[in-house]
This record gives sequence, structure tokens and C-alpha cells, in this order.
Amino acid sequence: MTDKFKKIAAFSILALMAGWAGSASANRLDDIKQRGTLICGTQNASSPYGFQDPKTREYVGYDVDMCQAIAKQLGVKLQHKPLSTEARIPEVKMGRVDIVAGSVAWLPKRAEQVDFSLQYLQGYIKVLVKENAGIKTLADLKGKKVCASSGSSSAAIAQKVLKGTDVLTFQNISQCYLGLQNDKVAGVTAGELVLLRFANDSKGTDSPTTLVPEPTYTEHIGIIMNKGEPELKKAVDQAILDLDKSGELTGIFDKWMGAGSIYKLTRSFKVGPVDADVASK
Repeated sequence: MTDKFKKIAAFSILALMAGWAGSASANRLDDIKQRGTLICGTQNASSPYGFQDPKTREYVGYDVDMCQAIAKQLGVKLQHKPLSTEARIPEVKMGRVDIVAGSVAWLPKRAEQVDFSLQYLQGYIKVLVKENAGIKTLADLKGKKVCASSGSSSAAIAQKVLKGTDVLTFQNISQCYLGLQNDKVAGVTAGELVLLRFANDSKGTDSPTTLVPEPTYTEHIGIIMNKGEPELKKAVDQAILDLDKSGELTGIFDKWMGAGSIYKLTRSFKVGPVDADVASK
């Protein structure tokens, strides 16, 4: 091999090694900063989390506001990407979005596929009953029938938590509500916001309904991102902490779920690890 070819070969190896080093040091957060935009996915038809406003046709909701707030904290613009519920994790794993604020509740199986930020929201699975039924606690449902939609997590949770209760499953939650109105079941279990809509609609009718205060399950919700991106996770966690400290997180909650919404809920959750309950056991 001539000196000329030796020099070319050596240069090629050095260039290749430099390329490898660059790839090794590159990370998603650097990509976001360089392009100047955060690609943040939300659900596309899940009120009040992420849905299309029927008047403006723009996507709005709790999670859309969270995407915007986090992008601002990172010093970049937002590129919002509406997703189906089923596409939330696949879109992250395929790298088509940087993060998803899609009301994704922490579960061990999900945590094997993606990383979760600190908790930025909590969800509650509850039970709806008739106001005049005398049911004040979950224990009062013993010996009674409770309905959940077929195949739902609410049904699986009820079967574990509501000991001595006959858990029935109907095709959808609307059928369960009809069963409650017709006294075929004593309660309906589902997500709190879904049940609150039924409770609000029943006000002023002959059969007003109310929620049992105690939840059957508490869902810890975090923003998801691909595994192996510690810099991005750290930045998103810090953004959530800063939004909490400034009061903006509470402002977003109040707008979509609190005093400014039809739900009139009061924020009770704290920002913290999504798997704190598991870690403490």
C-alpha cells in the first residue's frame, strides 16, 4: 500500500470514528433544539384531553395546552400531532413524535416500552349511583350489581376491588347507564370525567345520580417518550416542575377540569414519580 493510499485509509477511518462519536453523543433533545420545534402528540378525539373544537376546527384540550407549555419551557415552537388512542405508544417508538402528552396512565407493561415523565395529571376510576340509593361508600355496594363496559380496565379493577359485588359487563358505558336508570344495576364504574357527564345530565331529572367519593383506582399519568433519552426526560421533568411551581399547571387544570369547566373538580394531585405507589410497596 502506497503512502498516498495509507493516508486516505487513515483519514477515512478517522472520519468514520468521528461519525460514530457524533451519533453516540447525539440525542433527541439536541434534535429538538436544533430544529427549533417540539413534536408533541395528543389524542385526537378525547375531551377534555385532546379534541377538535367543532367551531374553530382547531385541536384543543388539557394535553394540547401541556404540549404548548412544555415547548415554551424548552425554548422552541410546538408542532402538534393529533393521534388515535391506539397510536400513542407506537408513534413514540417509531420516532415520529418527540413526546406524547396523551393521558397515558403508568402501567408496568407500558413502562417496558417507553419512559414516563413525572406525573402531570391523575385520573380516577369511580362508581356512579343514584342519589336516593343510600350508597355512600364502596363498601355499600356489597351484594349489589355494578356495571362496566366490556373489556375495560374499569371492569377488571372492579372485580378485584369491589369484593362481594356482582360485576356485570355491557357492550358500552351508555348501556350501563341505561341499566342504572332502569334499576337493573346499582352502580356504573368508569373514568371519573365520563361519569361526571352522566351526573350533570341527570340533574333536574326524576333520577339524579352522583359519584361515590372513594375511587376504585387511581391512574398516575405522565408524558411518554422513547427509552434511552435521559436528557429529554430530564428536560421534560424540569418543565413540569417549573409549570407546577409557577401555577401554570394548576391554571391548565382549572381551565379544562376545574372551575372553568363543566366538571368543577379541584386539583388534588402532586407532581411526582408516576410509579411512586409501586415503589412504596
